[in-house]
Amino acid sequence: MDAAMIKEIGEIVVRMLIIFTAVFTGVGYMTLVERRVSAWMQDRLGPNRVGPQGLLQPLADGLKHLMKEDIVPAGAHRMVFVLAPILVLVPAIASFAVIPIAGDAINLQDLGLPWDWQIKPFIADVSVGLLILLGLASLEVYGVVLAGWSSGSKYPAMGALRSTAQMISYELALGLAVLPVVLTTGSLRLQTIAEAQAGTWFGFIPHWNVFIHPFGFLFLLIAIFAETKRLPFDLPEAEPELVGGYHTEYSAMKFVMFYMAEYSTMIANAALMVTLFFGGWQVPGLALSQPWMFLIQVGAFSAKTFFFLFLFVWVRWTLPRFRYDQLMNLGWKVLLELAFINLLVVAMLVAAGVM
Repeated sequence: MDAAMIKEIGEIVVRMLIIFTAVFTGVGYMTLVERRVSAWMQDRLGPNRVGPQGLLQPLADGLKHLMKEDIVPAGAHRMVFVLAPILVLVPAIASFAVIPIAGDAINLQDLGLPWDWQIKPFIADVSVGLLILLGLASLEVYGVVLAGWSSGSKYPAMGALRSTAQMISYELALGLAVLPVVLTTGSLRLQTIAEAQAGTWFGFIPHWNVFIHPFGFLFLLIAIFAETKRLPFDLPEAEPELVGGYHTEYSAMKFVMFYMAEYSTMIANAALMVTLFFGGWQVPGLALSQPWMFLIQVGAFSAKTFFFLFLFVWVRWTLPRFRYDQLMNLGWKVLLELAFINLLVVAMLVAAGVM
């Protein structure tokens, strides 16, 4: 390999290390945020003993699960039982490969480091990034179904069936909710979609898609809550009815992988909403030189993403769970029709040259 290829591979490896380290750190600390926010809402203290203000609690939880016994039920299909959590986790982690976290690349020398390497704000810049994200999101259902079926128990199987119906139902509305953005932007490339939201209206209103497609954003938000199986859409894991849902029979690190997949999917979906509807890394009216602009863009993207992560937690500890018939009626008889009507209206406005 020549020097140029070695440099390119090195840049890709550095980007992967930075982004995946940030993701896994975020996954760990989202569990702490979930517990502390729920404690705050219920007038409790929450985890506050391991490290200052409980900041080392995720590390302690991880070590605890590493030391737990990994049990495989006697009636389980062993190979599929082991493979299922991997099939759930890998697509959730792979989603971050195409999500841009800033607008411009940065050279490590600008940060005072000795290497002349350019670090781009994404792992892979592909022209169909949004399509890849939607495809990866649809793969999770296979791991969930296989987890419930391979356990050899009726409660996980029932949770898997519920999850299959729920995720397929709301995937349709999710796809229809993002298509208006694609129509007005004319691209499936996430970088292009974020760049199209630069600037302001009247000098102070950000040129974000949420102001152009408010209904699309609302439909996407509801569909994402259902896709991540969070309250009020957590029927696949309904503890009072199904013990624990499709992962009831899992323990130790296999159980942790389901949790990691859930929070990874939350972060990826929050980042997707920010990119599609809230300008991604855009900070209206701010113009700074590198490397400060790069750092500000990453900070702005992270702050917007955390807002939606907090919203996930807030809703979970505020709203009650839907009945199953209510969940399916909302998906098929309300959300799908409204998302299709919204897409039809936007398509006619684009064809007329209004958008």
